Amino acid sequence: MAASVAPLARSSKTESYVDNKRKDDIRLANIVAARAVADAVRTSLGPKGMDKMISTASGEVIITNDGATILNKMEVLQPAAKMLVELSKSQDVVAGDGTTTVVVIAGALLKQCLLLLSHGIHPTIISDSLHKASIKAVDVLTAMAVPVELSDRESLIKSASTSLNSKVVSQYSTLLAPLAVDAVLFVVDPAKPDLVDLRDVKIVKKLGGTVDDTELVKGLVFDKKVSHSAGGPTRMENAKIAVIQFQISPPKTDIEQSIVVSDYTQMDRILKEERNYILGMIKKIKATGCNVLLIQKSILRDAVTDLSLHYLAKAKILVIKDVERDDIEFITKTLNCLPIANIEHFRVEKLGFADCVEEVSLGDGKIVKITGIKDMGRTTTVLVRGSNQLVLDEAERSLHDALCVVRCLVNKRFLIAGGGAPEIELSRQLGAWAKVLQGMESYCVRSFAEALEVIPYTLSENAGLNPITIVTELRNRHAQGEINAGINVRKGQITNILEENVVQPLLVSTSAITLATECVRMILKIDDIVTVR
Repeated sequence: MAASVAPLARSSKTESYVDNKRKDDIRLANIVAARAVADAVRTSLGPKGMDKMISTASGEVIITNDGATILNKMEVLQPAAKMLVELSKSQDVVAGDGTTTVVVIAGALLKQCLLLLSHGIHPTIISDSLHKASIKAVDVLTAMAVPVELSDRESLIKSASTSLNSKVVSQYSTLLAPLAVDAVLFVVDPAKPDLVDLRDVKIVKKLGGTVDDTELVKGLVFDKKVSHSAGGPTRMENAKIAVIQFQISPPKTDIEQSIVVSDYTQMDRILKEERNYILGMIKKIKATGCNVLLIQKSILRDAVTDLSLHYLAKAKILVIKDVERDDIEFITKTLNCLPIANIEHFRVEKLGFADCVEEVSLGDGKIVKITGIKDMGRTTTVLVRGSNQLVLDEAERSLHDALCVVRCLVNKRFLIAGGGAPEIELSRQLGAWAKVLQGMESYCVRSFAEALEVIPYTLSENAGLNPITIVTELRNRHAQGEINAGINVRKGQITNILEENVVQPLLVSTSAITLATECVRMILKIDDIVTVR
C-alpha cells in the first residue's frame, strides 16, 4: 500500500510527478545494445583470440581478427551500438592497432555503469568521474612507459611483432615485423621526423606463393604487364621514364559526329593523317631520349591504339598502359619526375631515371618492377603474396596494423608492456586513488578500475586458461611491485612481459582508454531517442 501512496505524498510537496521510467528504459536499451556489440568482438582479443568469418551480402567472405574490420562489416542498426563501431574506427585512425581492445574496454565500462545506475547514482556524476579517472589513467600509463629511440631497431620490431601476433598471419611475424619497420623508417622524412604518411607505403597484393614470399621493393611495382601487342621491349636498362596524361591516338572532335567518306583516296588521306599525327608525337617523345612510357587510363578515348603501339614498339619504347589515376601522385613522387599533360610540354627535365625496368613473372601473372631509381622520393612498395585471396587480404590488414604501430612509435616515442600488464597496474593504482576520493566519485572511480580488468580476464579466457586464478595472481604480483608482470599466453603463466618482448606503443593504450571513456560518457548522457520521420 505504502508504495502506491509514495508518489502522491511526494507530489503534494512539490506539486509535480516526474516519470523517470522511460529515460531509464532508453538508457538501458542503449547500454545493452552497445554491450552486445562489444561481446561480439571480445573473443577475438589477444594472440589466442578467435577469428571471425564475415559473409557479406554480395557473397564475398572475409576472415579477419581486426576489430575495426569486423565492426565495419557488421550491420548495426541500433544508434548507440553504431557509436561503438565509430569508436573502433577512430582508434584505427589515431593508433591503427588496439581496435578490439577499445571496444572491449567500452563494453566493460558500460557494464559497470549499469550497476552504478541501478544504485541510483546520477548519470552526470558517473560521467564526470569517468572523465577524471581516464585523465588519471593516462598519467599512470605515461609514468610506466619506457622511452625508445628510432635508431633502436630491435624495440620497434618487438612492438610490430606483438601487434602481428594476434593476427591470422602470426606465424610470419618474424618476416613481416622487420619489413614494416624498414618500410616506415625509409619513408620518415628527416625534415619532419614526427610525421609519417602511410600513403607513401604502397601495398601491392599478388596471388600465388605464400606469405613468406612477401618482400619490400625499393622502387615501384605495377600489378600489370607490359603491353606486348606489337612485340615491344619488355626489359629496359638505363630507363628514362615519362608519366604521360595525354593519349597517343588520333584526336576526336568534341561533338558527336559521323563523317561519311565516299571516296577511297579521301579514306587513304584520313589514315595517312592519323599515321603522321601519331608518328609526329612519337618522334617528339623519342627526341628526349625517353624509352619507358607510363600511360594514364583515359576516359575520353583510347589512350593508345594498335597503330601507336606498333610505332612505339618500333621506336624501342617500353609501354605500360592503364595506370590508375590515383597512382599518378605516388609514381611521380617515387620517380622524382613530373606528369606530362600535353605532348608540347614533353621535355627531358620532366623524365624520371632508373637503372632497370623489367617484367617479372610471378605466380600466374606478371608484374613490372622499376628498380635503381635515381633521386628516389621517400616512398616504398611492399609486394604481398598469399596462397588465396582471404590470406592476402588479411595479410594486408595485419601489415597495415604493424605499420601503424611503428608510426605510433615515431609520433610518440614511448613503449609500454603488453599482455594485460598496464591494465592491471591501472586498476590497482586507480583503486588506491578511489580510496582517497570522497562521496560518489570514489564509487565511480572504483568501478572504472574494476572495468579495466576485463582486458587481462579476456586475454586469459581466450587462451583457455582459468581467468579468475590468473587475474588474482596478476593483482597479487602487481601489489608486490612487479609493474611489468603480465600474462604470457604461450607458457600459460604470469611472467615479466617486457623481458618476453611483448610490448606496445604508449599511444595505443592511452588513446584506447580516452576514446572508450569518451564514448561511454556520450552513451550515458543520452536519455531519449527521438526518431524523425
